Amino acid sequence: MLAEERWRARTASHEARVDALVGAHLKRRRAGRAHPVHDFLFTYYSFKPAQLRRWHPGVGVALAGSPPHASWSGYVEGPDGVIVGPSVVERRAATVAWVRALLTATASRPAHHGCFGLHEWAMVYRMAPGDVRHEAYPLRLGHDGTDAVVEAHEIKCSHFDAFRFFTDEARPRNALTPTRELQPSLEQPGCLHAGMDLYKWAYKLVPLVPSELVADAFELAAEIRELDMRASPYDLAGLGYEPVRIETTEGKRQYVEQQRAFAARGAVVRDRLLAAIDVEPLPLAW
Repeated sequence: MLAEERWRARTASHEARVDALVGAHLKRRRAGRAHPVHDFLFTYYSFKPAQLRRWHPGVGVALAGSPPHASWSGYVEGPDGVIVGPSVVERRAATVAWVRALLTATASRPAHHGCFGLHEWAMVYRMAPGDVRHEAYPLRLGHDGTDAVVEAHEIKCSHFDAFRFFTDEARPRNALTPTRELQPSLEQPGCLHAGMDLYKWAYKLVPLVPSELVADAFELAAEIRELDMRASPYDLAGLGYEPVRIETTEGKRQYVEQQRAFAARGAVVRDRLLAAIDVEPLPLAW
């Protein structure tokens, strides 16, 4: 049980943190300005800033006093205060089971650090000028140079939601053929996209997991996204992003060093998510 002063303090702290994390995005959105790096966190991922800002204590935690949660969908009055109700646990059973299986399988595998972010290069391989996603920003090596980098490397992308954006010409160059069905058997903890997707699995578990954990996963995803795009073929120096030149030996070293650090941080978030859905009363629902 959380006393009223405690949950009010946690609510205020969480709201202030999220305001700082999403403030620049909201300002750009009001001005109608796109951002090639950070818009991804609000377009590819479906959780809205207002949803991220709303604080939840997680399943099994009762809020004493008069919390606003009493009027929120899925919450009920328990003997010790307002809690996430059993109907939410039952309704999310399939989602929880799938996420648990995916995260457990991912954590069981060794991290692979040899992809060098080539998925972003494969997404523009042999694409005609004018058709690339971030057309407002030039390719650092031009179209021919970008194609040459793809052709000079063996691509080993294991993540379906990256692979599905490969150009038709790039897909046969990948060592794997990821599908949604194969995701639990292919996901590996060194993958930048698997690290970013910890945010997706966190918000899909709301309100069963505490909002501080969702915010931690969002913050990790935002930082990983920066490396993802710094290592991409786009020239984003004008936005303050120094490129990680993965086409060079030094660039590969830099990429792997940061990839390892993000994998270590992702492992902590992954373990915390698993711990959050393996506490009472969740196992009692299935």
